[in-house]
Amino acid sequence: MESDYQNPGPNREQIDAMRGPVVLEFGAAWCGHCQGAEPAVSEALAEFPSVEHIRVEDGPGRRLGRSFRVKLWPTLIFLKYGAEVARVVRPEEVEQVRAGLSQIA
Repeated sequence: MESDYQNPGPNREQIDAMRGPVVLEFGAAWCGHCQGAEPAVSEALAEFPSVEHIRVEDGPGRRLGRSFRVKLWPTLIFLKYGAEVARVVRPEEVEQVRAGLSQIA
């Protein structure tokens, strides 16, 4: 799993145009909740190698995060062909992430 969050990352039009399964993860490298969730996210993603994972640094004034109404980090948005299918906020267990992935893979 890529350890760095993209800044600025893709824009909403690019996300909406994506084909196939994508997990869009909003957070920040310094965020303790993000660091705590990373093992569960990594483990679940390893089971779904065909799913693209994009980590985007979020914060005040960041348009992409606001367009998805992200309030807490990490927030994982599970997309299929650009449409949100599921979301998980602050996952603590691998099963939470796996459930979202199974809906898009």
